[in-house]
Order: sequence, then C-alpha cells, then structure tokens
Amino acid sequence: MQTDYRKYFENIPICPHCNQELSCCEAPPFHIGDGLGWGAEVLYICLNDDCSLFVNGWAQIEEQYGHSSSYRYMQLPNSKEANLMMVGSEDAFKGSVINLEQVESQNVRFQMEKQAIADLDSAIERKNLEPVMHLILDEAAAIVGRRRAISMLVPINDLSCIDAIRNHKFRDTSLESECNIAIGRLLKANYKKECPYCSELIKSQAKTCMYCKKDL
Repeated sequence: MQTDYRKYFENIPICPHCNQELSCCEAPPFHIGDGLGWGAEVLYICLNDDCSLFVNGWAQIEEQYGHSSSYRYMQLPNSKEANLMMVGSEDAFKGSVINLEQVESQNVRFQMEKQAIADLDSAIERKNLEPVMHLILDEAAAIVGRRRAISMLVPINDLSCIDAIRNHKFRDTSLESECNIAIGRLLKANYKKECPYCSELIKSQAKTCMYCKKDL
C-alpha cells in the first residue's frame, strides 16, 4: 500500500529553538535509542544547522558523554511533545527528507496506474490498447498489473504497440522477454515480420523491404 504523505505537510510544526519550520522526514524502521518502533511513519525534525540546539549540542555532549554528537529537535505527527534526537553528523536524516513535489507527482502516477488497471477489465472487448500500454511502459507500476497487460497484447491484436515496446528500456528483463513473445505472436497472426535493417513491418513473405529496399 502506497503511503500518501501529503497530509503531513498540512500543519508542519516550528522549532522552538530557531523558529524554523521542521522538515518532514521518513521515520527510520527502529528507534535509535531503544530499538523500538517510533509509532509513526514520518518525523518532524529540525535540520537547520544554525539552530542553537544543534550548534550548542556538540560541546554539551562532548562534556557529558565524551563523544562527538549533537541534538536535533523532533516532534511526532499530531503531538506537541518535544523530543531531542542525538545525531552524529550534520547529514543525519537529511537523506530522509520527503519532497512534497515528488510526493504529489508520485500520487498522480499512482492514480493513473489504478485507473489503467481498472480499464483492463474491458480492454479486450473494446480493443482498447491505451491502458495496456500505460501499464507496460510504467516502470513504477506493480508487476502483476504489467504482466496482465502484456497478456492482452495478442487478444487486442493491434500492431501499433510494437514501436513503443521496442523503444522502451525495461528494468525487468523478464517483462521484456514476455513482450517479445507477444510481439512474435502478433506478427505471426497478422502475417507480418520486422525488417532486420529498418525495423519496419512488412509482409512475412516479402523478399525485399518496401521501405529500405534491402534484400532480405
């Protein structure tokens, strides 16, 4: 299940030490201090390197514990409780910051994937190639939906799918192989083949390509 992080950007708290807005970060899978879970999927953390808590924390921890660390201010969503997190470097948690623009972009993509999956139910009956191609070419889509879409290429029997599939870079080579098998069956069913020189579709019995004029 995809997490919709947008709700966490509605009321972002302010750091009481520097008056800067806290950063919305993905919570680590375990609590750094006691090994327990945070009970939240995001944390609000002050990542301002000029925050007085962070700046002064280095000397305080060195004096108290004898090692190099500092503090970051943190709050959990829907909680006013103040928490101090010990960090060992300036970069801690900066790689976990959630980007709102990326979240919104991903949500749009996910909604389009859901719609395409729903449209597969009538794709063969309507000879509708659009949701099939959308899923096949979406590298972020679930593999189950993509495999189902590939299985519909032959029943829909539309040769216009070939160019887009041939020009797509598949991260999962097994999906590429399944597409190649489906294309082979499509070509055979339509008495076509691909010219080995220009890749245009020509009659399966052709001896010369009608496009590049090369002998086959």
